[in-house]
Amino acid sequence: MTMSRSTRIVLRILTVIILGLIYVPLLLVLVNSFNVSNTFAWPPREFTLEWWRRAAESQGALDALWVSVRVGLAATVIALVLGTMIAFALQRFAFYGRDVVSLLVILPIALPGIVTGIALNNAFRTIFGWQLGFVTIVIAHATFCIVTVFNNVIARLRRTGVSLEQASADLGASGFTTFRLVTFPMIRSALLAGALLAFALSFDEIVVTTFTAGANLQTLPIWIFNNLFRPNQAPIVNVVAAALILISVVPVWLAQKLSGDAESLGAGR
Repeated sequence: MTMSRSTRIVLRILTVIILGLIYVPLLLVLVNSFNVSNTFAWPPREFTLEWWRRAAESQGALDALWVSVRVGLAATVIALVLGTMIAFALQRFAFYGRDVVSLLVILPIALPGIVTGIALNNAFRTIFGWQLGFVTIVIAHATFCIVTVFNNVIARLRRTGVSLEQASADLGASGFTTFRLVTFPMIRSALLAGALLAFALSFDEIVVTTFTAGANLQTLPIWIFNNLFRPNQAPIVNVVAAALILISVVPVWLAQKLSGDAESLGAGR
């Protein structure tokens, strides 16, 4: 498509403005994590590493971090198993209601988080009679993490087709051998990309977690929210947020590289 010079200039300006609106506030968080003022006075008069030292020694932040890591890993494992199975079922088999099943699989990530949280809270407490805690958070996170794995795997299956698997079967390989030597190597990077995105999605989830965590368990995003407006904790919260910004770049970048193209990364909240 050919565009005029003025159109290109306008598009470039709009791109800079949009990227600025997204990334300037993130840069501000990074700078303020070194700001000597605990009220984040701007511009900073001096810079310090004191807040980073205190954050590293904050037991509340460390406990919340460990909870988030365990929840993210558990939800990712569940999402890998179920998301992959659903992707194979919908891509490799034709059956009545397949489109409806596909819609139902993707729907949880499209619904507002507060709706999902309220629905799961009611189900856990009133239908199953469960106490809210670690297990309920994992189940809640898995409901939308499945979508990221499903999107990656089904996109890869659509691109690869079944010709190599059929050739393997024609040569006498069993179903397990074909999966191990042919199918799995073809979808391995998609699985890893889906797992990285699922973990990242679980790690920073707060809305659904608020309704499914209970009173005695905090993930890191909930800890940040609860301590954000406490004067003695605000600088530490800023440091934790800055660290999360830096850490979050890694799984997203790896997932994009592994997936091969941005379209197979799936939707996010």
